[in-house]
Amino acid sequence: MDSKINSMNRASLIDNFERKGVVLTPQEKERILAAFKTVYLKKKDQLLVAGEVCNFQAFVVTGCCKVYFLDSTGQEHIIYFAIEDWWLADLESYHLGIPSKFYIQAIEDCELLMITKEVKEPLYKEIPVLERIYRLMLGQECVALQRRIVNKLSMDATAEYDDFCKRYPSLLSRLTNIQIASYLGISQEFLSKIKSKKK
Repeated sequence: MDSKINSMNRASLIDNFERKGVVLTPQEKERILAAFKTVYLKKKDQLLVAGEVCNFQAFVVTGCCKVYFLDSTGQEHIIYFAIEDWWLADLESYHLGIPSKFYIQAIEDCELLMITKEVKEPLYKEIPVLERIYRLMLGQECVALQRRIVNKLSMDATAEYDDFCKRYPSLLSRLTNIQIASYLGISQEFLSKIKSKKK
């Protein structure tokens, strides 16, 4: 972990905030940036393990992570991936302070900017607009989760794969068939059949 944030990472984080329609003063930007720490993960490193309390939110600067859980048979089920300019956390564990059911693992070498709950909460009083930023972020995450639930209940595997390819084309070359199949909730063999029919 490195407490310093380089200029490129500073710009990407602030840009992520300001794209949500808020304007931050130079002083607010500096105060927010000072609250984040840089975290480096190697491929396969775990950022969160089931049973731990998730007390952080992380912004992905570079790399890709997966958020997943293991069922009673040890089968992995991927909930979502997070790449550059996306955010990572287990929101239930974070907000309720309960042990997480999820794992967060790097599937590429990653650089993250992390802020802990203990550091972030006091910032809301110092910088009220920050609370609006996170409220907008939470809304976006809820929309994505709702869409994923609707897809799972209304689409067959082929349609769901097509939707995944359409929404996240940049992910396709970065993920293995095993990872995509785990996200879709199908076997690797079935995914191969779907892909072969499209050639």
